[in-house]
Amino acid sequence: MTKLSRRAILAACVVAPLAAPALAQTFPSRPITITVPFAAGGPTDVVARLVAEGMAKDLGQPVVVENITGAGGTIAATRVAQARPDGYSLLVHHIGHATAATLYRQLPYNVETSFAPLGLVSDAAMTIVARPDFPANDLAGFIAAMKQQGDKLNLAHSGLGGANQLCGMLVQQAAGTPLTSVVFRGSAPALQEMMAGRIDVFCDQATNTAPFIRDGRIKAYAVTLLDRRVEGLNLPTTAEAGAPGISMSTWHGVYAPAGTPEAVQERLATAIRAALREERLRARFADLVTEVAAPEQATPAAHRKHLAAEVARWRPIIQAAGVYAD
Repeated sequence: MTKLSRRAILAACVVAPLAAPALAQTFPSRPITITVPFAAGGPTDVVARLVAEGMAKDLGQPVVVENITGAGGTIAATRVAQARPDGYSLLVHHIGHATAATLYRQLPYNVETSFAPLGLVSDAAMTIVARPDFPANDLAGFIAAMKQQGDKLNLAHSGLGGANQLCGMLVQQAAGTPLTSVVFRGSAPALQEMMAGRIDVFCDQATNTAPFIRDGRIKAYAVTLLDRRVEGLNLPTTAEAGAPGISMSTWHGVYAPAGTPEAVQERLATAIRAALREERLRARFADLVTEVAAPEQATPAAHRKHLAAEVARWRPIIQAAGVYAD
């Protein structure tokens, strides 16, 4: 080995440890883009914009939200997975990111290894609701009615991979019978049809259903949480109501492409935690009946662990139902 080669290797060994701190100090030097897989104005979009606003304050650079819809969020996820791993292209996605690993049998990315999870940001309960004149008065009676009537009852959802479709799978699993699915373009039209008495069963975010539950325009039976009630809704948890198997929430997290430098990941995670402390974000999340992720959950390690657990949890449920998006 020549002296020049040895010097080059030694120089690289010295520079490499110094590169990460230097990168963290200079990042970001230009605007960051957060891609949202769903339409503007929806719950995921609102969550992303509030987080982006808080991150921008902490980072000192604009954080722009871009909506790329289609294919249950996989088009947006593909775009970020294939982006340059420099911290300037991020993804905000919900539980559908975890379930895509099974719902889609041919993805151009790996849900767990193509991304660097940066932190969880929110957690919203689902609610089990029915048309206002549905005869059952509690969750046990509701499940009994489904067992008895089966596919004579219809179940609303907004497409494969959506949180309400996933929750509907759990409801049908608890009843032990399939219902007749009716697909809508979103929660709003489904709820309108339910209030008109033309949809029997729906399982959707409290964000969407809470106003109609409070004024009695739809009938509600439980929130899909094991260990806590939702403030402002006089509803038992599914565990309290005797159906612990119907437990889930719609959580959101922020992702960077795999290979993003550790120092950049940590800088972004710090900005996410700063955003979650913003009073405007916390007040708006409360309006949306959505919980702000705890600081210990808004970390790359906690997010990575949660994602892996959700992928593992939903895989057998989806496989047992035999419902795939491709």
